[in-house]
Amino acid sequence: MDPPGHGDVVEPPRWRNRQFAMPREAARGMVVLTTAVSAVPSQPPSGAASRPHVRAPELVGDAWWNTGGRPLTLAGLRGKIVLLDFWTSGCINCLHVLDELRPLEAEFADVLVTVGVHSPKFAHEGDRESVAAAVARYGVEHPVVSDPDMSLWQQYAVKAWPTLVLIDPEGYVVHVAAGEGHGDALRRVIQELVSLHEGKGTLRRGPLDWTEAARVAAESAASTGADGLRFPAKAVVTAEGRILVADTANHSVAEFASDAETLLRRFGDGRRGAVDGAFDVARFAEPSGLTLLPTHIADEVGYHLLVADTANHLLRGVDLRTGAVRTVAGTGRQWRDGDDSGAALEVDLTSPWDVRWWDVAGGVVVAMAGNHTLGLFDPIRGTISRFAGTTVEGLRDGPVDEAFFAQTSGLAVAGERLWLVDAETSALRYVERDPGSADEDTPRFVVGTAVGHDLFTFGHRDGSAAEALLQHPLGATVLPDGAVAVADTYNGAVRRFDPATGEMTTLRRGLAEPSGLVVTDSGVLVVESAAHRLRPLADGGGDEAATARGETVAGDELAVRRPPTVLAPGQVRLSVTFVPPPGEKLDDRYGPSTRLEISASPPELLVEGGGVGTELERTITLAEGVESGVLQVVAQAASCASDVEHPVCRITRQDWGVPVRLDPDGARGLPLVMAGTPSE
Repeated sequence: MDPPGHGDVVEPPRWRNRQFAMPREAARGMVVLTTAVSAVPSQPPSGAASRPHVRAPELVGDAWWNTGGRPLTLAGLRGKIVLLDFWTSGCINCLHVLDELRPLEAEFADVLVTVGVHSPKFAHEGDRESVAAAVARYGVEHPVVSDPDMSLWQQYAVKAWPTLVLIDPEGYVVHVAAGEGHGDALRRVIQELVSLHEGKGTLRRGPLDWTEAARVAAESAASTGADGLRFPAKAVVTAEGRILVADTANHSVAEFASDAETLLRRFGDGRRGAVDGAFDVARFAEPSGLTLLPTHIADEVGYHLLVADTANHLLRGVDLRTGAVRTVAGTGRQWRDGDDSGAALEVDLTSPWDVRWWDVAGGVVVAMAGNHTLGLFDPIRGTISRFAGTTVEGLRDGPVDEAFFAQTSGLAVAGERLWLVDAETSALRYVERDPGSADEDTPRFVVGTAVGHDLFTFGHRDGSAAEALLQHPLGATVLPDGAVAVADTYNGAVRRFDPATGEMTTLRRGLAEPSGLVVTDSGVLVVESAAHRLRPLADGGGDEAATARGETVAGDELAVRRPPTVLAPGQVRLSVTFVPPPGEKLDDRYGPSTRLEISASPPELLVEGGGVGTELERTITLAEGVESGVLQVVAQAASCASDVEHPVCRITRQDWGVPVRLDPDGARGLPLVMAGTPSE
């Protein structure tokens, strides 16, 4: 029987929720871990001694941080194990990896040198000032080199953010892992390298001569605003006019008087952590989004303010009368795979970035940036559930359970419509009731896009919705006239979209990474994150009316820093390499051990080979006459510890968005890698 759809591959029933499909007896004593990933080429490792030798290209960059003012070279690091982390500051998976690497850096401090290679996706991310702000904002202490022209990215054949490249003490690439969740695997490879090179006499232990100078320089760079804010994210205003600010890099929530200058109190002691209790002992980790609950809800649950405690993967409730802080959703573990609905304190979350009470949905919508979905938190019932999205990163409208999002980072409510900004598709989008479900007891919701195109189209251009462009927006609010103001973060601007006319204008330019907006009795306040302050939209000349009208910027689409993959139209062989980490093997005891899903944007790019199958290699057919697009590839692999009665198992998952350009002389193969060792 032919599979349904044009060229689709049918998903094998046994792979659906595969990790939960094993017999109960077999599952006893087994711990199931899951790993989320994102890509480069490899061969199966068979011990460090037998790994193929690929000489690592030398490190060359535009600027360095955390090195005591000097560039590093691989030649100068000979004798150390070097871990390159290819990242970019706007990528949520990259931020997850920063946290995952910290324990490894501490454990192997005398033999391991981590170097962050900042290879930008967006134009703004290529600026030195932007990289410096990101290093300070996220507390990056290891050396970082700026790679604005993507030269190191191309020399190391990187395909996606983040990608980790491990280099042995003799200067050879021995392991590559793309995406997040590779901490345990890296630990095993590093231990293997330590043992091998200590035996050979090629391992150099001890601190390097620039590390103390780098630490002092990093501490001196930890600047704050005049009112003590440090990289604030978002703000809300109470009924009394007080302004509450998520003070992200100070790991706290600050409360200001209505003048937005007088600091009244702080919730959190300013140290990173996850501690409940009184306002002066509680701890947060990079809080971002805030929402106030309706009075009758707050009275019932005992807290008024809900905080998206992003790096803790928690939602926290704050009683504004007593100052008490408590955890109301999340376990503190990052969601990797599996169920994301249930009792709120038993469900793993992943980088909640913003929160907003929405009467229409009957709860708090949570922008779950870490897996490109929206959650719905019910504070009365104490439950959380998937509200929208599939976990595939991209831009697709339609029913909420079929829509694609891309790192949703800001939410705003306008009655029957929930506005949102997707950072990675530079898009302004919305959720509303499906008109066809008006008479149904349980409303259905649909997703639409006002401004935005795909993962790699961005810029600063005003005009009609179809022509307008944004660059990595992080915040939004609804203005009194019904228009939507957007914190267009990487353009350093505040934009205005009029839903009635479909026109976008620019309200203000020249801001330092605005990430949040809030309407007060005095006007609109901008959370100017990289300037560490709250700033009235209308300050610095001009009256409020002039600001409200805005200007029209006739800018161009900005060039994507990442070069597209050039493929030939027609048949292309797509392959994903996955090599289990040392001590593990593929697990096919309860069904196929691998899964591959392929789709495209625009859909007409992919003629055949889309859909889901169990092999990690597939021939796809790309359309003649389509110039470019994005291939969306999701791969999964199940692996378990070998030769153990009750093994620890994991699901490794990777989601690529590969920009492609079609050319008759292009390649007829697209190799992607989840984890492994590169061949020569």
